[in-house]
Amino acid sequence: MEEMLLPLGEERDSRAWVGPLVSSVVTVVAGFFALAVLGFSAMACDSCSSEKAHGFDASISTALMVLKVGFLVPAGLLVAAWGLPWERRKAGQRALLALTAPLAVVVLFLACMAMVRWP
Repeated sequence: MEEMLLPLGEERDSRAWVGPLVSSVVTVVAGFFALAVLGFSAMACDSCSSEKAHGFDASISTALMVLKVGFLVPAGLLVAAWGLPWERRKAGQRALLALTAPLAVVVLFLACMAMVRWP
């Protein structure tokens, strides 16, 4: 009954949910890992001198804010992957969006780690 609602020649993809689901799980785990690692990195300069500690604290605070705001990019990619029509012709676009969401977390994490002025 549902296939009669689709335009002529288009088939509903019964496994369209697999890519976005796997990507969602991997992206959330990677995002949690990135936030935990960067958050615990704040303790790296507990024994630093006052001048080094001040610069380190300022840079890690900025990096954490960039990471938190930057999570909007992978979240938007996931929303787009879930929101595409579940048709076979959209499978490539859905797979590309699903693959780029965890990669965006990795790139964001590496960029934030590069922002920190390590002691």
